[in-house]
Amino acid sequence: MLILLAGIFALHIICIILLLVATIDNGWWVSETLSTDVWARWVYNNGVWNYTDLPTGSHYPEDYLQAVQATSVLACIFSILGIFVFAAQLFTLKKGERFTISGVFQALACLCIMIAASIYTDQFHLDESVGSYGHCYILAWISFALTFISTIIYFVLRKKTA
Repeated sequence: MLILLAGIFALHIICIILLLVATIDNGWWVSETLSTDVWARWVYNNGVWNYTDLPTGSHYPEDYLQAVQATSVLACIFSILGIFVFAAQLFTLKKGERFTISGVFQALACLCIMIAASIYTDQFHLDESVGSYGHCYILAWISFALTFISTIIYFVLRKKTA
């Protein structure tokens, strides 16, 4: 059981790292001359990458952008809270009640990052022919899958008596 708990802890840490990188790093939409994340845009001009604000208007609707930003940050917060709750539940709750709250936090993190990536897919870069989704966008979807798996594991472990 100790190896299983260590594996779950490692999976949770991996989820947190992927969520943080997807939220913070610059690479949701990339091309040779620009790199965009949910916070700003970097434009390559005269051999130098320049920080610029995201464009406004129909390409970046502000309400959708704020929803992507908020749900990305919330996913990180819920997952980080979930790891602390996981550690606390090991020592405070009796068997059969453990991992429920951790599972709920991971489910919320999973839902938030899915919402963020879905809104980004549906609302941004639809009419752009140059560029592609970057590594942070891919990491957001990978972290969605891993947090979903982590959620399932927590709810299955809740039923275990060991």
